[in-house]
Amino acid sequence: MKNKRYSASVITISDKGAAGQREDESGPLAAEKLEALGFKVIRTEIIPDDLERIETELISHSDQGINLIVTSGGTGASPRDNTPEATLAVGEREMPGLAELMRFKGYDITPYSVLSRGRSVIRKGSLIVNLPGNPKAVSENIDILEPVLAHALRMLEGRDTEH
Repeated sequence: MKNKRYSASVITISDKGAAGQREDESGPLAAEKLEALGFKVIRTEIIPDDLERIETELISHSDQGINLIVTSGGTGASPRDNTPEATLAVGEREMPGLAELMRFKGYDITPYSVLSRGRSVIRKGSLIVNLPGNPKAVSENIDILEPVLAHALRMLEGRDTEH
């Protein structure tokens, strides 16, 4: 992470997980992978796939000043998948290249990656990135993002503005 340990949080979005009907595997995996990359994971949540609740949590994490907020789940096409809409609602600016990169590189792993509606946005000084809910896809997508995350966060701070 180049001389600075950035903060991160993970929000798992799952109706069954929030109700205790399914063990959350993707959230702990995302936190573990982010820690391995040098992030300090300071918050984790598991919440239902409710539009207003997702918005509230994203705002809360961002208002806390967390540098990177990743969500896991709720990015598909089912009627209860609300993560992209909540993310866009709270974002001040989009950073579409990160979601595009995950879909593009993910296609080499599975063609279903293009079905993800995940987004990436900036809110205040926080970068919010939607990951799929599948643990394998969470791992793969964090690996895909790893080469660009530190630079993106430095750019948000006003550093590393040269490309």
